[in-house]
Parts: sequence; C-alpha cells; structure tokens
Amino acid sequence: MRQLTLLLILFSFSLLNGQEIGVLKYGGGGDWYSNPTALPNLIQFCNETIGTTISPKPQTVDVGSTDIFQYPFVHMTGHGNIFFSDEEAENLRTYLLSGGFLHIDDNYGMEPYLRKELPKVFPDKELQELGSDHPIFSQQFDFPDGLPKIHEHDGKRPQAMGIFHQNRLILLFTFESDLGDGWEDPEVHNDPEEVRQKALQMGANIIQYAFKN
Repeated sequence: MRQLTLLLILFSFSLLNGQEIGVLKYGGGGDWYSNPTALPNLIQFCNETIGTTISPKPQTVDVGSTDIFQYPFVHMTGHGNIFFSDEEAENLRTYLLSGGFLHIDDNYGMEPYLRKELPKVFPDKELQELGSDHPIFSQQFDFPDGLPKIHEHDGKRPQAMGIFHQNRLILLFTFESDLGDGWEDPEVHNDPEEVRQKALQMGANIIQYAFKN
C-alpha cells in the first residue's frame, strides 16, 4: 500500500510538471512497435498547433512496469495478439484509475485479442461507443461526424469506443480508422495530404482532451 501511495504521488507530480508520451509494450507476440514514425510526427504536429510541449521522442514502457506512472498519456497499437498477465492488468488498471489515459489504435487485426484481454483490466466495465457529440471530437479541430476514416480495408465504419471511470474517459479505442498510419511519414503510405492532416488533427484532439481531463 505504501508503494502504491508513493507511485500515485509521483504520478500526480508528473501530470503537473511534464508532457510525455509512452508507447505501450505488451506480450503475446503482437507488433506493439509498428508505425515507428507515427507518434514523433503527431507530437511535432501537436507542439506546433495546439501549444503542447511534449518531448519529441516517445518512450517505450512495459505494461507491467511502474514506469508507466511517469506518462499521463500512453499509446498502444499493433496488428496481432495481445496478452496481459494478471499483474500487468492490475498495474494498467491502477494507472488508468489514478489519472492516466490510454489510446489504443487498432492497426487492423488486434481487435479480437484486445477484447479478450480488456476484461482482465476492467472485469466490471465494457467498451462504450462514443457519440459524435463527445468533446473529443470538438477540441482544437472539429469532427462533426465523429472518428474519421483514414485507411479503407473492409468497408466497415470507423468507431471510437471508450471505457469510463466516474464519468472520465480513461481509455479510448479507435477501430476501423487507422489513425496511426495517417500519422506516419508521407512516403510510407502515400496518403493525400488532406487525409494525413485529418489523421493528425484527430490525433491532436485526442492528446488535447487527454491532457485536459
């Protein structure tokens, strides 16, 4: 209990004194490291457009490490399998309930594995779809229709789903959108600039919302 109290104090200090982003490293064999240019580009865009002062290089953090409490915002992505041990799930739950924010961007393929593991983190909570009137879609940039579609794979509509605690969005899952691909260097996917800007703007809204709430 004493260790947990110290972690929460340190976490509160980090929320007040730093803007850092962590990349969540998880087990199971999924490619947690995919889209390597995505977050650095999003960070640069945020620092230039919404006044953040985020460190330009995101840091890798293990899901079960107490280092996660250094980051008010953690990003998770991949195409494949995910596995959380009970200890890792408890650590992630404590992080989120203590004020942290997790953005999970499905890079197409991780969704069934994520749905299998999330009940370990929150056995009493379920993903809820966010309506287009949620504030995350009207931060610096307006998205009146909700989550934008960046890459088309199978014709399904994009969905933003979340887990809430005491009316606070603590986990955002962006599905069938592929935001992270849109954040990557232009030559990686050769997206039209309009599409890439849409992805970056939605990403900036997520960052802005997470840092404010």
